[in-house]
Amino acid sequence: MSGAGASHYFSRVFGLILAALGLLAAAPCASAQSMSFHLEPLPDGSGCRSHCPNVIVAEGQIVNSTPQEFLNFLRENAADKDLRTVVFLNSQGGYVVASMELGQIFRRIGAATVVARLGAASGRGRFRTSSCLSACVYAFMGGRKRVAPPGSALGIHRMFANTEHTNMFGDSKSERVYDNGAMAGMLMNYSSRMGVSRDLIRFAEHISSQSIHLVTPGEMARWNLASRIF
Repeated sequence: MSGAGASHYFSRVFGLILAALGLLAAAPCASAQSMSFHLEPLPDGSGCRSHCPNVIVAEGQIVNSTPQEFLNFLRENAADKDLRTVVFLNSQGGYVVASMELGQIFRRIGAATVVARLGAASGRGRFRTSSCLSACVYAFMGGRKRVAPPGSALGIHRMFANTEHTNMFGDSKSERVYDNGAMAGMLMNYSSRMGVSRDLIRFAEHISSQSIHLVTPGEMARWNLASRIF
């Protein structure tokens, strides 16, 4: 199957899974802002000033509209000759399907993904620490090169969805629903295609949805998830 054919196939399958399971999410926060994108210059230490390469900064929660919004952002900035396909991520998570779709776009444009924020911390280094938690990790996987510098965090846990039920008296009750295995299977296939071990998904699905496991440097290497250095 060609790359375009495979992408279309998996998009259709994601849609079917989404319809069957609902908006299965990994720790979305109702008060969090949806992901936004902007360009920032990346100082390279050579005094480039106004001609520094521009990189993409992605911050906020990954929602269902995020993949299309990112495509729109790319089109709007396609004429920028200084643009480099490097995405700096800072996100607490969001929706799993949207995160996989965003990750596939990262892979299609050959982007490098970095869990960091621009700007030196305390006058040392080029970057500040950042977090890519929950479903954000699945978007991060799409990078052809994936970097999580020391101090930045990648965090995983079990997928879930919050559903509301209303009884005959009009009282609402929230219930946490978990994957029946279908979405985990899709995630494992996706992670394999991105070059990341399926063991990451197996491990994540054994972490309580009310907690977060911060991926250790050893796990990053063992699962082929990320490097600590550029």
